[in-house]
Parts: sequence; C-alpha cells; structure tokens
Amino acid sequence: MKNVLIVGIGAGNPEHMTVQAINALNHADVLFIPTKGDAKAQLADIRRDIVSRYVAKPQSRVVEFEIPVRQTAERSYNQSVDQWHAAIASAYERLLTDELRAGQTGAFLVWGDPMLYDSTIRIIERVRALETVAFDYSVIPGITSIQALAASHRIPLNLVGKPVEITTGRRLHGSFPEKTETAVVMLDGEQAFMKIEDPDARIYWGAYLGTEQEIIISGRLAEVRDEVLKTRAEARARHGWIMDIYLLQKGRDFEE
Repeated sequence: MKNVLIVGIGAGNPEHMTVQAINALNHADVLFIPTKGDAKAQLADIRRDIVSRYVAKPQSRVVEFEIPVRQTAERSYNQSVDQWHAAIASAYERLLTDELRAGQTGAFLVWGDPMLYDSTIRIIERVRALETVAFDYSVIPGITSIQALAASHRIPLNLVGKPVEITTGRRLHGSFPEKTETAVVMLDGEQAFMKIEDPDARIYWGAYLGTEQEIIISGRLAEVRDEVLKTRAEARARHGWIMDIYLLQKGRDFEE
C-alpha cells in the first residue's frame, strides 16, 4: 500500500510550518511540488525553501509537476472547475503510479490549510475512485490565510458572541451586511467589496500574506476602497499574480 500526506504549509511564511507538518515532510519519501508557470514561480520557490529548511531525510527526493491550466471559455464556473479537477486528478494519478513504490509515502505541500478553500482532498478522492492505484492518505492542517490576515491586522476574527461567515466574492452579494456582521471573503477576482455601500462597514485587506511582499490596508470601506482597488491592481501588475483576502465587518463588541 502506498501512502499520501496532504500537508498544510501555511499562508506564505516558511515559519508558519507546524511541528506536525515538519515531521510529516520528514516521513515522506517523495515531496511533490506543483509549478504554475513563471508568473507564480514564487509559490514553488517558497515550497522549495520549506523543503530546504526543514527536510533532513537524506533519501527523500523532490518531484516537481505542472498544474493543468483551468479552461473557462464556453464553460460555466462549475463545469470549468470540475474539468480542471479531473485534469489535476489525472496528473496526481500519474505521480502516485510512477513516482511511488509500494510502501512508500508521498507528500503534497498545500498552501494554507487543505480543508479551507483548497481542493487537494477532493482531488485525491477522485484518484481513489479511479481504482488504478492503491493508497491511503492523511491530512495535516496548516495556518490559514484567515489567521494570517487577522494576525497582521492585530484583530480578533469575530465580534464578541457573533458568528463569522467565510465566503467568496461571487457569494458576497446579499450576505454582508444583511445576514452577517463579519464576512471573510476569499477568491474574489472581481473585488465584490466595491459594491458594498454601507457607510459603517470596515475592511481589513491583505495580499501576499506571510511573504516579503505582504501588503495590508484597513479602514472604513467607503474611505479606503479605492486605495485597496488601486493597490491591488498595481501589485498584480508588478508581480504577475496576486493572492489576497479581506474581512468585512460592521458593528462593535457587546452590541445587541
């Protein structure tokens, strides 16, 4: 039986690595590092840095592989993601078949936490469903971008006694502030915060969290939204990619 470790490596700072994650990587025989082209080379570089810093197992080896590109033309969102996941599952199947021997362990280094807006677990389940390679797997949690965002802004995530909604830009409309007073927004390629008109709303925005390029902006949304939009566009043009997240909030602690 082959073994797979899905290891959360944190939001970009190599020091986000937990002891459990470091031990997991040192248990692996093969360390799988995804590459996403020149524009996102830094993502692979941070993974290589983590391996260089923390993996002391002399017989382990690194295998890099290209992540298939998601095709969106003439497809709905669900169709494009489903087909993309199927393509990645095929790549994983080849890795587990060709790079792991029976009894060996392979580790996938997953940005952030594998349980939060990441699809490695469901893709691994797709590979298992193919029944072409026998393996079992374990999941090691990591520090999320949500934790990194709150830490960088020095804020608690929630208002006292109040819930927090974690959503996407596509789902934000009608949620904040109508249904929830605190919303963490991930995967927002269209800057949905620009459509929020509530004068009391506050935003805590961050990009490249945990990395040397980290940028954070906070304030009343009506006053800083244009600054966030401009800063985001400039950063994306400068680096060729962007990974950002923000928290929207209204109200105060101990308010009914």
